Amino acid sequence: MLQIISYVVFTIIILLIAKTYLDKKGHPKGLFYLFFAEMWERFSYYGMRALLILYLTKHWEFSDATSYLIYGAYTSLVYIMPVFGGMLADQILGSKKAVTYGAILLVLGHTGMAIESNQQIFYLSLALIVSGVGFLKPNISTMVGSLYEQGDPRRDSGFTIFYMGINIGAFSASLLCGYLGETFGWAYGFGAAGVGMLLGLIIFLWGQKYLQGLAEPPSERYKEKSMGISYEYWAYISGVFMVLGSWFLVQNQEVVGSLLGGFGAICIAIWLIYALFKCTPEERDRLIVVGILILFSLIFWALFEQAGSSLNILTDRGVDRSIFGWVVPASMFQSLNAGFIFTLAPFFAMLWIALAKRGMEPSTPLKFSIGIIFVGLGFLALVYGMNVSTGIQTGVIWIIVIYLLHTIGELCLSPVGLSSVTKLSPQRIVGMMMGMWFCASAAGNYVAGLIARATASEGAGVIDGTFSLIQKQAFIDVYLNVGLIAIGCGLFLAILTPILKRLMHGAS
Repeated sequence: MLQIISYVVFTIIILLIAKTYLDKKGHPKGLFYLFFAEMWERFSYYGMRALLILYLTKHWEFSDATSYLIYGAYTSLVYIMPVFGGMLADQILGSKKAVTYGAILLVLGHTGMAIESNQQIFYLSLALIVSGVGFLKPNISTMVGSLYEQGDPRRDSGFTIFYMGINIGAFSASLLCGYLGETFGWAYGFGAAGVGMLLGLIIFLWGQKYLQGLAEPPSERYKEKSMGISYEYWAYISGVFMVLGSWFLVQNQEVVGSLLGGFGAICIAIWLIYALFKCTPEERDRLIVVGILILFSLIFWALFEQAGSSLNILTDRGVDRSIFGWVVPASMFQSLNAGFIFTLAPFFAMLWIALAKRGMEPSTPLKFSIGIIFVGLGFLALVYGMNVSTGIQTGVIWIIVIYLLHTIGELCLSPVGLSSVTKLSPQRIVGMMMGMWFCASAAGNYVAGLIARATASEGAGVIDGTFSLIQKQAFIDVYLNVGLIAIGCGLFLAILTPILKRLMHGAS
């Protein structure tokens, strides 16, 4: 109860601070409502993420290997569906209607997760969440941008504030939903995530008048009819098909891999055609750099996203989680990433500025390299900690260390990724290249599930839900290999950096 009260007080304090700051800086009032809507949406997503792998193995008693594949398919679909949700918003619905529809799907999905009735309801709930994110996530960010005129000096600050809401939601969700789910029951954790999303929807609808009519449908086309049904309702029907498709895919994880492979092959073919035949030499060079960076981002996310799957299982079973006499629920450690972002992001912002003034700021490829090396160092540090720890249980400090190193890697790579795609891609295909970026993120999450599956040791006579020296060694072997591979990939990219810088033709 004390934890819940503390969270409510924390939320109120954040709300008051945000309101005071935004009023002082003269930001549009709509930003305040979008900030809290996104905060609660991310609260619901990360609350679900913190518990999912534990729920799969403990409640449904799936094998570790199966659980990792379901988790990987789910998280990869979360990155694929925004492509379709963004298209429907751009062509028909507009951002406001798309975000509202997405929020409703999310509330329904989290409600289903809290019911815990049967597996089909569970899979349907996952599908509703996947599709809800698809409609909400790409469009609420667009709405933030629409609040500011081009050249408005407040624009970057507004986006910074908005993304702080994302991390506040992620940080608090892992603590509250994780605590409730593991202490009182899964329904309480998932229910809290659903309540958070409902609050986000209410806040969003409450602040409609402050959006200045900038998130309305792009044209009157949504009123036109086909077969007696308006295009607006056809868009909603498309959302239903997205749910049904996701429902099928989360139960047939191998199909997700095939779809990602096929979509990736199509993107690569289009990329090659443009690079070889439809670009100027300078555009071609920059497009080559974009393709290489996207490939390395896939490697990064495949390793970084172990946090919600294999690392969560390891924390639950193989880590001494006692801190001052309290055994901390494993899911609550998911908050460390967002907490470190709060702490380190201002430092990195100042560091890049200071280095830039001295002409020493790393180029985009070198930042990518550093990010991948740090994610590898995180795994190697944890392997070291597991080896020096006596017995089966590993000291909790090593979990904190891996999250710290991975967050440093994320701050080096993630903030510059999307920016590099928009800066380096020819304007006429920037949308396609953004699609490739998100496809790589989706593929990275799917590969993350395959890597996590390698840590499962059912074949060695180990029963799922237990932890032994055999399973500990399985984690050590996998994490050692991926850590070394990551560092090798990072160093290889660092070696390529001088060549890539020349191919960028002055774009930093």
